[in-house]
Amino acid sequence: MKIKLFLCLIITILLPGGCTLAPEYTRPPSPVPEEWPKGAAYQDAKSVSGAPAVTELRWQEFFTDKKLQKIITAALKNNRDLRLVALNVERARAIYGIQRAELLPTINAVGSESKARVPADLSSSGKVTTSERYDVNLGISSWELDFFGHIRSLKDRALEEYLATDQARRSAQILLVSSVAGAYLTLAADRENLKLAVSTLETQENTYKLIRKRYDVGLVSELDLRRVQSQVDAARGDVAHYTQVVALDENALNLLVGSPFSPEILPPELGNVSPPREISSGLSSEVLLRRPDVLAAEHRLKASNANIGAARAAFFPRISLTTTIGTASPELSGLFKSGQGTWTFAPQIVMPIFDARTWSAYDVTKAEKEMSVAQYEKAIQIAFREVVDALAVRGTVNQQIAAQQSLVEAVAETYRLSNARYMKGIDSYLSVLDAQRSLYAAQQGLIAVRLAKLANQVKLFAVLGGGAE
Repeated sequence: MKIKLFLCLIITILLPGGCTLAPEYTRPPSPVPEEWPKGAAYQDAKSVSGAPAVTELRWQEFFTDKKLQKIITAALKNNRDLRLVALNVERARAIYGIQRAELLPTINAVGSESKARVPADLSSSGKVTTSERYDVNLGISSWELDFFGHIRSLKDRALEEYLATDQARRSAQILLVSSVAGAYLTLAADRENLKLAVSTLETQENTYKLIRKRYDVGLVSELDLRRVQSQVDAARGDVAHYTQVVALDENALNLLVGSPFSPEILPPELGNVSPPREISSGLSSEVLLRRPDVLAAEHRLKASNANIGAARAAFFPRISLTTTIGTASPELSGLFKSGQGTWTFAPQIVMPIFDARTWSAYDVTKAEKEMSVAQYEKAIQIAFREVVDALAVRGTVNQQIAAQQSLVEAVAETYRLSNARYMKGIDSYLSVLDAQRSLYAAQQGLIAVRLAKLANQVKLFAVLGGGAE
């Protein structure tokens, strides 16, 4: 360390601004396994091994549904949260510009006039005198010569903070795209649930009318009639519930988009939505290092590293320069005549002798760097967890859909047979009622697991980095 500082001192005297005391940056090792996990939950992932990598696709290529593409485009243009993030990036860029400008001198042109009256008892001539002076100067005021990289380190820190903010903007954009897609799919699923509830209500009402006629002629008991009526009321309640849920879904999507959209662009049901493309997670977890939130954490780590350089520079002398060149005259008319030129040259060096705060400030920067390292590692760990969770869902969701589809078919046949036996007077209506409830629940479950598959595809795309920018 002492040798490095000594060499830096010699070099910077010869080449001003050519050295910095910030430690050399080294990326910390990744705290997660190099490969994705293997096991029963990830078996179906092999079926998409030939799919394109997420880094090869833009979101317009990943989402194949044309209506969804239009809604996402509108959201990227009008969403207020994303607009605030973009403005924050502009602010960070401007702050970096201010810090970078500290390396350059500030040149000012100054014009001044002064008049002074000297009483007789203070005048060298023993008479009252009045003096005048006019000055015009062009000069540099207190320009710090960055021999030890203090300003350059602060400039590097501002640059990394700006880059971290820009990556935060990318994260916000990916979050917005995935949120809009998720809200769109949820709306489609709830509209399908509403359609199922309406269809179930119609079936129950037709059954009620039939049982009512049989009750009127004494073929069935009042108990069966009341059981059918309970199913009609339950179905009517579900229709009201899903009507409300669909309205809430539309309101949520409208807030994300940030502007009104035509109702025709909304999906009628989940089955009408074109599914996203299948993507490959690759063989290595190194793809996580390109995630915007991980890159943002790394930029903040680099900013902390540069801040150490600024803290180290505080132990060395600070050299500043003030210089002016101009003209002066006791008369305004003689201000620019020959021989009236003036100049000043005033370098200043401040040598720190004892300031206990500098050592504490240095310790603060080292602690902040260790905190940034921990935050960077945690960002990678969170990213790894999100990806493997999505991979586990992808590896098992097709099996869930197949099982749920088989269940729907089996329960539908059970309902048909129960209804036929009831009409022939073999079984009571209780078996029909149980079969109806099971069928309705199985159909809702199938919609839910289909939604889970599509939503997980969107999530996997987002947690793998959101595609090409």
